[in-house]
Amino acid sequence: MDQDIAAFHRNHTWDLIAKPSNVNIIGCKWAYKLKHKPNGSIDKYKARLVVKGYHQTLGLDYFETFSLVVKATTIRIILTINLSFNWEVRRLDVHNVLLNGELEEQVYMSQPPGYVDTKFPTKVCWLKKALYGLKQAPRAWFQTLSFALLQWGFIN
Repeated sequence: MDQDIAAFHRNHTWDLIAKPSNVNIIGCKWAYKLKHKPNGSIDKYKARLVVKGYHQTLGLDYFETFSLVVKATTIRIILTINLSFNWEVRRLDVHNVLLNGELEEQVYMSQPPGYVDTKFPTKVCWLKKALYGLKQAPRAWFQTLSFALLQWGFIN
C-alpha cells in the first residue's frame, strides 16, 4: 500500500483540495491479492487502490468509456516473430500502467482508507490521472499511449 501511495505522489495523480459543492465524490477501497511463485508458494502480497467507479455518473464524472481488445491474430503474429528470432517468451507486468492516463474530466475521490491526511481530513482528491476502477481509465491510458507513440514517429 505504501508503494502505491508513493507512486501516486511521484506521478502527481491527484491534488488534495477542499470539497467543491455540487460534485460527485467517488469512494475508493484497497483490493488485496496474493501473488504466487510457479511452485505455489507465496511470492508477494499485492495491494491496489481501486476507485468505486460504479458510483460514477455518466455526463458528470465521465463521458465515454473504452475497452481495448486484443485480437487473436495479433497474438499469433507476436508469437511468430518470437519464434522466428528464437526469442524467449516472458510475461510482462507493467506496475501501475493505468496510472499514466491523463484525465480530461474533473473527477473527485475521497482520500484513501488508511492514508487520510491528518492535517486536512475533510479534503478530497482531485484526480489528475486515472486510477483502477474509473470507467474512463482504459480510454485515458490508451489516449496517452497513442499520443506518445505518434510523438516517437509511429504511424496509425
